[in-house]
Amino acid sequence: MILLQFIVVLFFLYLGMRVGGIGVGFAGGAGVIVLCTIGATPGDLPMLVIVFIMVVIVAIAAMQEAGGIDYLVMLTERVLRRAPRLLVITAPLSTWLLTMMASTGQVSFACMPIIVGVAKENRLRPTRALAISVVASLLGIVASPISAAVIFFAGILEKSHQGWGYLELISVMIPATFLALLCTSLFYLVWDNIRQTDQLSADAPSVSTQTMVGSIPPGAKRSVLIFIVGLVAVLLYAMISSPRAGLIAHPVLNSGQVRISVMMAVALMIVIFCRVNVHNIPATSIFKTGMTSCICILGVAWLGSTFMDSNQVWMQNKVSDYLSDSPLLLALIIMLVSCFLYSQAASTKILFPLALGIGITPDTLVACFPATASLFILPNYPTLLAAVALDDTGSTRLGIRIIDHPFILPGLMATMLSIMFSAGFTLLFYA
Repeated sequence: MILLQFIVVLFFLYLGMRVGGIGVGFAGGAGVIVLCTIGATPGDLPMLVIVFIMVVIVAIAAMQEAGGIDYLVMLTERVLRRAPRLLVITAPLSTWLLTMMASTGQVSFACMPIIVGVAKENRLRPTRALAISVVASLLGIVASPISAAVIFFAGILEKSHQGWGYLELISVMIPATFLALLCTSLFYLVWDNIRQTDQLSADAPSVSTQTMVGSIPPGAKRSVLIFIVGLVAVLLYAMISSPRAGLIAHPVLNSGQVRISVMMAVALMIVIFCRVNVHNIPATSIFKTGMTSCICILGVAWLGSTFMDSNQVWMQNKVSDYLSDSPLLLALIIMLVSCFLYSQAASTKILFPLALGIGITPDTLVACFPATASLFILPNYPTLLAAVALDDTGSTRLGIRIIDHPFILPGLMATMLSIMFSAGFTLLFYA
């Protein structure tokens, strides 16, 4: 029966990938019906994750309508043009920072044309900078203080009462992913220079040196400031209300409720003080993409949790010993599942409560958390496809053997380094 249920899960995941887009979520919901028909018990709906995504997306969409995203991209463009020969370093770190702040990889789409333009102006191949930037946008999610994956994972860590919580998680993830990306970028900078593969061919198209960002609306800077203040408020409240600090013994609002209310308040203040037409917010690209992600996560995570919860006893008896003794195997399983689920939040919602339930320690799970960013393995993730489409030099191409694309090796290197750094920081600070 377990094998049959697993085949059903794989079938509907494959069906969702074939349909594409929001159809991934539709397939997940349909798969739950089939699983329950053959004896499974419905799993928990990932409503908390969905709510966190929704409120953050609303705040970021309001900022986008106010011009805040364009302003951040303009600042990124200035940084990239200041040191074009270091594009393979500055582009991924800039993308990582923007994603970490916004908790969505949507901002990386706006950065890609700039990366290509700066590379072409300086006769550099944009492939490497684009590849590592795509990976950086994925790792930025697991380091973001307001991403759904981080917030959900922090919540189940706090429930385990083993000394791990929100602040401890981000204090490991932020430096671990940053150092991993820095090391990966430095390695490929040197490697490409040694092999002399960083130069663009002579027949590649050129581009003018004019800016690629249009005029910035008057309220753009103000919207970014409001959003950053809201982000800082969330972090400060998490600090003062944490059990380690002990400043607030019995907070009226828990940290999750504060994140929801603050993000809604941020959206309201942007609308009022930046003169944003609230009716235009649902039409923004970030709002549409974010709400599509909510449907996808709803269906896929529910499908996964239904299978996992129904077979938790069997997995605890048959699998827990192997995973407890081999953290590397656990990381590989998380990477494999994540590349099919298209979402760090969905992977976290499905796998991590089960892992804690079968006896995996929080330290091991924290170290393996960056493995959820392995959405680059299959060449069908939106940011990966966008990078290929936007590189009009023809140097960024997908292979013919599914995983022989230019994103796979930099992605694996950055992800594995993130896991190693996470494990090191976990042992150093919280052992």
